[in-house]
This record gives sequence, C-alpha cells and structure tokens, in this order.
Amino acid sequence: MTQNKDIHFEMRGHVAVVRLTRGAKRNALSDALILAIRDVFDNLPDTARAAVIDGEGDHFCAGLDLSELKERDAGQGLHHSRMWHAALERVQQGPVPVIASLHGAVVGGGLELASACHIRVADATTFYALPEGSRGIFVGGGGAVRIPRLIGAARMTDMMLTGRVYRAEEGERAGFAQYLVPAGQSFDKAFELAERVAQNAPLTNYALMHALPRIAEQPADQGFFTEALMAAIAQSAPEAKDRVRAFLEGRAAKVNAG
Repeated sequence: MTQNKDIHFEMRGHVAVVRLTRGAKRNALSDALILAIRDVFDNLPDTARAAVIDGEGDHFCAGLDLSELKERDAGQGLHHSRMWHAALERVQQGPVPVIASLHGAVVGGGLELASACHIRVADATTFYALPEGSRGIFVGGGGAVRIPRLIGAARMTDMMLTGRVYRAEEGERAGFAQYLVPAGQSFDKAFELAERVAQNAPLTNYALMHALPRIAEQPADQGFFTEALMAAIAQSAPEAKDRVRAFLEGRAAKVNAG
C-alpha cells in the first residue's frame, strides 16, 4: 500500500482497522487522504473479513480540507468529483463490509465517507452537518446519492439550505447511524460488530453488500429474480452447507432475544 502519514492501517485478527490520523485538522479530507483510502481498500489482505473506519482525536471527519479548495473550471471540477466517487466506491463496493466509528464532527465530506460504509456506530458526541450550501458549493463525493438513501431527500435539502445540524440522538432517529453508544465507545462497538460480521460466510457478506442495494432499486419482478439467483449462489457455497448442517445437527446457536 502507498504510505501516507494521514492514515493508519492495521489488521486485528480478521478485521482491518483504518484510522484517519489528521486529528489536528479534525481529520479533514485532503485529496491525498482520499486516494490513500482508495489504496487501502484496493489492497486489503486476503485475511480481511470486515473493516472499521475511525478518526483520530475528537472528530471522525470534519469534511473537505478547505485549504485545498481551489478554482476549477467545469471539466476539472467534474474529474475531481469523479475521483472522490471512485475512492468511496472502493469502501462501499469493496471486498468486505465496513463499519464506521463516528464521534464528534461528521460533516460534509466526512458524512459522505460515513454514508459509503455499511454500518454506522455513533457516540453521544457525534453531530452531522452539510455546510456546502452556505459555502456556495455542492456535495461532490457521492453524498447526493448516498445520504438521501439514509435520511430522505427532504432532510438533506433542509440541511443544505438552512445549515441544520443534527445531534447524536436525533441523528440516530433520522437514520444517520444504526447504533448510538455513550461518548468514547463508538470504536469498541464498531470493532465488536466487525468481529461478528467477520464470522459470517464471505459470500453472504458479499451478497449483502453488492446484491441487496441493487435489489432494493430494481422493479419488484427483477428484484425477486435477482434475489433467487443470489440465494441459489450463496447456499451452494461449501461453507454455507456446513453452517446449515451444523444448525440442523444442533451444533449452532439458535436466535434469541438477548
């Protein structure tokens, strides 16, 4: 992988831990950092079964590094946005499920990064905002596609028009995060979930990452057919057969409310 002082990567068992290390800049996203994120997810070890993205210091990510904001013509702006799209696509459509550990600012490009993850765990310090509207710019890192799928287009429009900030509790209710934990505990919870996810059959995880979002956007008849194909492929994997056999023979835990 390309070495970059603004990102730290390590494997903890089968979980890849990716940490933004620009704490002094609230982990603001420079182009170099976006490309480093792309590079990490392009080159995950074969042993990785899940990943956690975290931010050093008090904030997950405060968005675009405005010190890099420069005048671009329309063509340059288009290509710059597409570079972000390609990098965050590696997160969303890469080889393993990704859990975001959110705390402090999840703002602008930071919210775009979080929305590219598959599960989001927020702690009580988390807040969400899209200040691009007040700065005379528009989201360009995939936020116009991903964020409305989490919270709806009306809420995103309100955030960009008025500068509305969502705090942790109302953010969870709105759909920004699936989990809300006390301050300082988001990484531990995200890592716990990642370890659980890493125990799943890899092909099932891949289907949930790649097939489920597409099925959700297909007309019903196409969705049913895609679902049937994916179900047939997943259950044919040797690991899936072993897991079903273990359940039938009483060697696997049953679902309970606890």
